[in-house]
Amino acid sequence: MENKRIVLSLLTVFLCMTLMLGGCNMGAKESTAPEKYPVKPINIIVPFAAGGSADIIARTLEKSAQQHLGQPLVVLNMPGGAATIGMNEMAGAQADGYTIGVIGINAILQPLYGETRYHYPTALEPLVKVVSSPIVLAVRSDKPWQNLNDLVSYAKANPGKIKFGHAGLGTTTHLTGELFGKEANINIVQVPFKGDSEALASLLGDHVHLILSTPPALKEHVKSGSIKILGAAEEKRLTLSGFENVPTFKEQGVNVAFDFWIGVVAPKGIPAAEKAKLAAGLKEMINAPEFGKSMQELGMVAEYLGPAEFKDRWIADNEKLTKVTKETGIADVIKAQKK
Repeated sequence: MENKRIVLSLLTVFLCMTLMLGGCNMGAKESTAPEKYPVKPINIIVPFAAGGSADIIARTLEKSAQQHLGQPLVVLNMPGGAATIGMNEMAGAQADGYTIGVIGINAILQPLYGETRYHYPTALEPLVKVVSSPIVLAVRSDKPWQNLNDLVSYAKANPGKIKFGHAGLGTTTHLTGELFGKEANINIVQVPFKGDSEALASLLGDHVHLILSTPPALKEHVKSGSIKILGAAEEKRLTLSGFENVPTFKEQGVNVAFDFWIGVVAPKGIPAAEKAKLAAGLKEMINAPEFGKSMQELGMVAEYLGPAEFKDRWIADNEKLTKVTKETGIADVIKAQKK
């Protein structure tokens, strides 16, 4: 009997130790299991000052991020350097899904004008295209020009006296302004700012004669009557409320037309699972009726493209803009201005 009791006691001790070790191992497995992404807020970099198109898009996405991504977006404005300061931060960030950014087609343009810290088309990962971003030419309402022909005639009679403002050297608004001057055969002087909002403030203060900008930045001032729009650099007239009657540049004899966009990107090398999670959440946010309505009210057209389609668009636009900037000599002009 004594031997049986000893055996039973040993078996009991062994069983308890097995259970304890098993519990420890289970705990160890749980503690090393990967955390479900995302587990903290996601930074979204805007390479322009507050108030411009990219900033407005980021802050509109911010409103529904918690619902569709499970974490909030934190908007970080990093203006300057024609968007290169902010894009450098995006490209150099850890590719863990916690830093993304809002960019325009200037990510393609900047490397065409000279050496940049990163080659943005290959250093950034396309996630989604968000909107089409048309560019228009605006002047103060108290100016005598009623259309582009009036402005061109004045500029020809006063060479070098017209100053145009834009969102920064080498940006889409700068490129459009340079091409406008070239195609219209007029001598106008460019004045760079850190974003659409700064350029607009200069126009309203009568420090520049005109600006190339985007409808979201101008909409309220068009509505109030403080500025007027003389032309849209698009193939077709805009359907945006308040801009429907604006003639295109081409209609007025100036052969300038683009189809610019704004999208969301991540640093190259973002893991596939995190990329898929972000793309899926952003798709829901962009395709939501309220988002499209907000964009329309702000003067933009929501046009979603997923990662693959957006990448194809990058490649096509890179080829087109490389050709345009070289054939027109604009790349050399902008390189010289950046020195």
